[in-house]
Amino acid sequence: MEQYLLMGNEWIQKNENIWLVGEAIVFLIFLISVLYLFIFALFSLRKRKYQYPTAKKKYRYAVLFPAYREDVVIMNSVKTFLLQAYPRELFEVIVISDQMTEETNRKLIESSAHVVEINLPNSSKTNALRKAMDYIEEKKMKFDVVVIMDADNVVDPDFLDRINDAFYSGCAAVQTHRVAKNSNTSVAVLDAVSEEINNSIFRKGHTRLGFSSGLVGSGMAFEYDLFKESIWEAKHVGVDKQLEMILLKQNIYIEYLENVYTYDEKVANKASFYQQRRRWLATQFTNLFSGIGSLPLSMLRGKWDYCNKLFQWMMFPRVILFGFITLLALFMTWMDWTMSIKWWGLLLMLCITFSMAIPDYLVDKKLRNAILSLPILFILMFLNFFRLRGASKEFIHTEHKYN
Repeated sequence: MEQYLLMGNEWIQKNENIWLVGEAIVFLIFLISVLYLFIFALFSLRKRKYQYPTAKKKYRYAVLFPAYREDVVIMNSVKTFLLQAYPRELFEVIVISDQMTEETNRKLIESSAHVVEINLPNSSKTNALRKAMDYIEEKKMKFDVVVIMDADNVVDPDFLDRINDAFYSGCAAVQTHRVAKNSNTSVAVLDAVSEEINNSIFRKGHTRLGFSSGLVGSGMAFEYDLFKESIWEAKHVGVDKQLEMILLKQNIYIEYLENVYTYDEKVANKASFYQQRRRWLATQFTNLFSGIGSLPLSMLRGKWDYCNKLFQWMMFPRVILFGFITLLALFMTWMDWTMSIKWWGLLLMLCITFSMAIPDYLVDKKLRNAILSLPILFILMFLNFFRLRGASKEFIHTEHKYN
């Protein structure tokens, strides 16, 4: 090993200019990413000045629960949603039952939910939502807004009332504030922290600066006709990111309702984390490559929301960013401590960014213990880069267990 290190030092000495230029380019790439996150995290601290007034009209809502083998959690989610303070005659719960038991389907129907049974060779959230829209059209049901939930999601009784206020005020698409409902393991705690960092930077911070909120897959709502048109344009996997692209290309603004909560189950073990992030990473790169060709024209047409989204997808995930900057800071310290100063400064800026983005309620003993799992999660995320082939086309199910 020592021999290889000596050879490395010898190469650097002979090619000092190449080394300095290469190191500067790598630093610039990471600096841009950290500055991007820092700016939006900083603006997320600003107080919201405008609150939507109480709506003078009640809209009709289709609440869709795609459920793939979710017998364990779906009943509790539906029963909880049916406790809405919103007038019961103005919303319908529709469960898209993909390979669930007849007993579960029967209980759902008894609870007053509609059940759309499907058993498709290619299961995906997109296909399930399309089937739900077909069902609505066949039954000639009339709705103004579509709400998308996950099978494990639960909400507060004023959920639809708060969304209704936003749509009455002119919103066409909204993302609610998704938070963790479980913190039973270190992985679940870190997943919850990751979700809140994303909420602060890519939703709250973005809307404070006039950009659209990112969509997160559930707890989102759309004007009915807009969703009906968009869902048929979406690809089979990563429906939330597909919907983002479709809406942002049309300059349709996505609002973030930070005080309207959707409680979501977080992955509890490293295997689930690995599979979930593999799917997310593959979807991110697939969307980036499919949309990057339209970047120049989008810039000329002033579609800055769309351009911002593409730039966002170019960046490393936060765990990878933190891990690489740490490793590079250590490496540069060993190589030349004077050159390492800027890397340690960059790492400090990233830590400050995360500290601004993490809400106070998550900073506790559980988080301090969970941080010890970060190196393993970094390795798992890094390994995902080598297993992306096909992940954006196949359906990777995340099992849910907690009501």
